Amino acid sequence: MDFATIAGIVAGFGLIIATIMSREGALAFLDFPSMMVVFGGSTAATLVAFPMEQIVSAFKVAAKTFRKQETKELDAVQKFVELSQMARRDGILALDRAMKEVEDPFMRSGLEMAVDGTEPDTIRDIMETDLQSLLARHAVGQSIFNSAGAYAPAFGMIGTLIGLIQMLRSLDDPSTIGPAMAIALITTFYGSILGNLVYLPMAVKLGTKSRQEVHGRTMVIEGVLAIQKGIHPKNLERKLMNYMPPHLRVSEEEGGATT
Repeated sequence: MDFATIAGIVAGFGLIIATIMSREGALAFLDFPSMMVVFGGSTAATLVAFPMEQIVSAFKVAAKTFRKQETKELDAVQKFVELSQMARRDGILALDRAMKEVEDPFMRSGLEMAVDGTEPDTIRDIMETDLQSLLARHAVGQSIFNSAGAYAPAFGMIGTLIGLIQMLRSLDDPSTIGPAMAIALITTFYGSILGNLVYLPMAVKLGTKSRQEVHGRTMVIEGVLAIQKGIHPKNLERKLMNYMPPHLRVSEEEGGATT
């Protein structure tokens, strides 16, 4: 579970609610027709802009913003070093026996091509094509949430305009102007919260997680090609550890690969 996402949303709504509750007239901030205009309107506009299957997929992807992305790159480096040692000792065809131990489908696919004797340029091209497809899918999800984040404040303004029109029709009673103006502005309030606390931050978080995944897969591509080239396990480890953040890098003093 990614507690940063949950903590951010809870803290954001909590601060807003606390501010409202600290003053009189807190119930004035509850208006269900205004909520329907903002949430329903932004959802409807998103349905117009994107195909249904992409929207459904985007909301499934949105679940990633609530899950902690495990750092498996270090495990991948260790696995590559083990496979490199095996390939140098027994030949690259010996990796076929260890393929069942490779959990990552992307890594396993690349290693299978290396064992089959596929040309390095072909391996890189196939794996990078897979990577580009991943980027395209992630970009669609980000685009949907960015769009929803833009539509929510816009529908908040539409709700405000509706409220102002209704208010202007009853100017003969000055006592109703204040409450009517408050209701007119509440939709802008809802739209700003929904767009800037939910949709847009989720789009940014999806972009961050997408870059992390691409970074890890790029490392896998380099590891597969290095094994095929027969790079020394120690040098392979040095190469792949450059993809790790400094606090995860294994120092030479701690011990590394052996021949």
